[in-house]
Amino acid sequence: MFTNGARSVPDVVQTGYSVDIGKYLGEGWELFKKNAGGFVGFTLIMLLVSVMPQILPERIKPLGSIASSVLSGPLGAGFYIVAFKLMKQRATTFSDFFRGFNHFLPLFLASLVTGILTVIGFALLVIPGIYLAVAWMFTTPFIVDRKFDFWDAMESSRKVISRNWFSWFIFLIVLTVLNLVGFLLFGVGALVTIPLSACALAIAYQEVMGLSNSGIADEGAGITDSF
Repeated sequence: MFTNGARSVPDVVQTGYSVDIGKYLGEGWELFKKNAGGFVGFTLIMLLVSVMPQILPERIKPLGSIASSVLSGPLGAGFYIVAFKLMKQRATTFSDFFRGFNHFLPLFLASLVTGILTVIGFALLVIPGIYLAVAWMFTTPFIVDRKFDFWDAMESSRKVISRNWFSWFIFLIVLTVLNLVGFLLFGVGALVTIPLSACALAIAYQEVMGLSNSGIADEGAGITDSF
């Protein structure tokens, strides 16, 4: 199921593509199961990083919130780095989840800029924010798979997603509901639904764009092997 060759953004935008949400979820589940322990363990770390500012003393909570925000982009990329390696049937280690830090700047800037502009979009009558939240779904995969800088990744995602925006909007709603259910199950379900959502999105990206052979997941061992 992971045999698609890489396609250029102009080609995808010009020729179009179909969106198959059921396929993405089904194959995403199969992908998740290939490294379920790693995905769950890494998700636990992600959740701890996100809630840490809430349990810090009041005087250092702002610093904790800033640190959590700074780390979110490079950490979140870990899901896609491992997912893409699994798609290519390559061995993975837990340290692979942290390889996003080898490309810290574009991942941090992508997280920062998309976050700020999406918030501004929601402030402007909500609809622009919804459009941008959906349109930038492929930003991190583009950085991980093709090593685009943050703006090229954002623009490439927007152009590709906008070709079939409403279908991706439905997909995002499905993922949101899935994770909401996961959190309602005493939060434990989120340890599965969060990485499952990332795997499903990775499958979606691969189905639309194919995978390159020169992305972050294809690099040799880096400094993060110490994790």
